[in-house]
Amino acid sequence: MHPSTYAATHPDKPAVIVAETGETISYAELDAASNRAAQLFRAHGLQHEDVVAFMLENTPHYYGLTWGAQRAGLRYVCISSRLTQDETDYILENSGAKMLVVSASLAAAAQELTTQIERYSMGGDIPGWATIEDELATMPAERIADERAGVDMLYSSGTTGRPKGVKVPLPVEEAIDATNNLVVLASMAFGINADSIYLSPAPLYHAAPLRWSMTIHRLGGTVVLMKKFDPEGALAAIQHYRCNSAQFVPTHFVRMLKLSDAIRAQYDVTSMKSAIHAAAPCPVPVKQAMIDWWGPVLLEYYAGSEGNGMTFATSHDWLAHKGTVGRPIHGILHIVGDDNETEVGTRQEGAVFFESEHVFEYHDDPEKTASSRNAKGWSTLGDVGWVDEDGFLYLTDRKSFMIISGGVNIYPQEIENHLVTHPKVADVAVVGGPHEEMGEEVIAVIQPADMADATDAFRDELIAFAREKLSGVKIPRRIDFLEALPRHDTGKLYKRLLRDQYWEKAKAGG
Repeated sequence: MHPSTYAATHPDKPAVIVAETGETISYAELDAASNRAAQLFRAHGLQHEDVVAFMLENTPHYYGLTWGAQRAGLRYVCISSRLTQDETDYILENSGAKMLVVSASLAAAAQELTTQIERYSMGGDIPGWATIEDELATMPAERIADERAGVDMLYSSGTTGRPKGVKVPLPVEEAIDATNNLVVLASMAFGINADSIYLSPAPLYHAAPLRWSMTIHRLGGTVVLMKKFDPEGALAAIQHYRCNSAQFVPTHFVRMLKLSDAIRAQYDVTSMKSAIHAAAPCPVPVKQAMIDWWGPVLLEYYAGSEGNGMTFATSHDWLAHKGTVGRPIHGILHIVGDDNETEVGTRQEGAVFFESEHVFEYHDDPEKTASSRNAKGWSTLGDVGWVDEDGFLYLTDRKSFMIISGGVNIYPQEIENHLVTHPKVADVAVVGGPHEEMGEEVIAVIQPADMADATDAFRDELIAFAREKLSGVKIPRRIDFLEALPRHDTGKLYKRLLRDQYWEKAKAGG
């Protein structure tokens, strides 16, 4: 299955609609755009296995480039517009990209890049750069002669260190319309099909939005693309376009739930049948509130860009096992102890590993690749968790975020999940900061819904709120306020940046 198939049978069907403006690209137009992109890549010497990079804000024209790269047998790297110049240059150099396309709105950041590479702007001019639209307009809309299925090569958001590229082999089946595992899972487990009207609220440079929306195209559905997530805007798009599926992250749910009852009541969301979510475990009260509001349509999965395994839970699964991220539907799940090999018992915490035939590596980083494997060949994403008697997985946190205070291991996720439910809290991050006696102390960095609440009295209120649910060792010893946390548009926190600030300040004697 492939969008070119639907271009032949349903040429006028919308492939992409921009939620905010209604701008529409049909399947015929998407197919022509992808053919022109593939022709352009060949005209500039890009061959099978070569790499092209895109640093674009959400635009419906993103898909012409990604589908063009896919049918030209390329690896396509989608770069976050939030990364620093150093991180972006690192990705370009590390990936070996031969061509870069950047949104004109990102001109200031683009002009700081130092990597020598063929450069194009999209959606406007960047001084000294060619425009991709002008180049594409000269290309024929016919298929290239040597089509071969390509694949994405996506980099982590850099939340815990240097961005790392997940490199998988090109598909064994060279045909561009060959079925892949995500298509099968989407249609079987998540109810995605040609009738899907799929809301995509997150940046396309992230793995889940890119892969899910391209899967919609493989199945002949329609993607309703948001330029930028807005909680009320998402509800308005669901109502206006009668969206029946979408993919969210927990922070999207939190922001929608923080809308007033009056605003939420204005919108009809009964068309939703599959509200897929992932990226981070969802706080139990948040997910319960969403199910109460939207009904049992929430479908959760746990997986990574690496594709080494996946768990899945329906709303009914979750209601019977609150807090779970599901049971495995791809790969064999193992929870192992400190030696990274010996499996632990039911309800015992350990590192989460998957046994899978799927092969991946972190590009040009053999040490990182090796650290993700154990002696049995199982691989991990770095998460800690446990399974219950029915085989459902529960995630504790990422191992790298663990705080060790007075010899006690403390995972921030549980603290964050509770504090974010406070009505005056818009966002929260919990990190470990230096402490002379205990080694580390628990620090909660709070983004208030209203910065006027950033007071000592509110600190006391939050401490009291924490004591309602958390044990003494998990109570924050320090609470700081920020107008906005360094959160990626995909929902992930740049927690490393927050933590480093406290340790650097301590080293400087602050």
